Amino acid sequence: MSDPLRPYQVEELPHVGPAAVTMGVFDGLHVGHSALLVATRAAAKAFDAHSVALVFDPHPDEVLKPGTRVERLAPLHENLARISSAGIEHPLAVHFDEELRMLSAEEFLAALQPSVDLRALVMTEESAFGRGRGGTVARMRELGVERGFKVVTVERVEEGGEIVSSNRIRMEIAAGDLEGAARMGMRPYLEGTVVEGDHRGRELGYPTANLAFDYLAALPQLGIYAGLAADAERGVGPDHHALVSIGVRPTFHDHGQVLAEVHLLDWSGDLYGTRLSVVLTARLRDELRFDTVPELVAQMQRDEREARAALRIR
Repeated sequence: MSDPLRPYQVEELPHVGPAAVTMGVFDGLHVGHSALLVATRAAAKAFDAHSVALVFDPHPDEVLKPGTRVERLAPLHENLARISSAGIEHPLAVHFDEELRMLSAEEFLAALQPSVDLRALVMTEESAFGRGRGGTVARMRELGVERGFKVVTVERVEEGGEIVSSNRIRMEIAAGDLEGAARMGMRPYLEGTVVEGDHRGRELGYPTANLAFDYLAALPQLGIYAGLAADAERGVGPDHHALVSIGVRPTFHDHGQVLAEVHLLDWSGDLYGTRLSVVLTARLRDELRFDTVPELVAQMQRDEREARAALRIR
């Protein structure tokens, strides 16, 4: 498996041997991704090969459209871990840069050799890769005859009459529609290092872990959420109940920065410097401004009760 902290240059990929390959960004691993991975595993079995998912990082749009920043549904290492959990033997992060973008589809597949001996290429009918998107299904079928690999196609997965995509899920999450995102196989996922804040939550009786992100996280609509947290280093989780605030704390700040603050229910301890992950499972309310601190505390107590009900705990 690739080093999650450093995507490979295509010419540096580790030796895999005979392989059934699919490729893409695979951000968040939704139901559309799962269909590709299932087909890749089946192709690997059929052609007596290893299953491989090539995961492009950074997001190609950030290279193809300079100045673009794409929010991520999960950090790279989490996406690779999910692909591995889906049964793919070799989830390999590939560095997407100007040099890679200039390769034709034929040149890209040639660059995979000799590390990856392509036996099957798994694509959707609409997908294409390489310079000018020349690597269409039709072209790959022609090339497969020449180079001895098969093209396996997978139908795009739809939900509610629309194609499932990471971008669509980002929009659902940004709108606070957790159920809409969940129907496509993805709950909002946030992961960051716990850093010291102003201790306001502790003073109010609700100590929080403030998350600092080292990736551009797809944050949900500002508000209060119920969720499940994990931090293996400090024995939290893997599904510890949490009350989560995504907001600017308007009761105390007129122009505050957006913070992700996690209050672990029925837990106490020091999390500073550890890496905490949280999956948001239910949206409780919008972020509100209160005239007095007692009003805020009373609302936080109601939030806790609602979170416990949503999480089905006492």
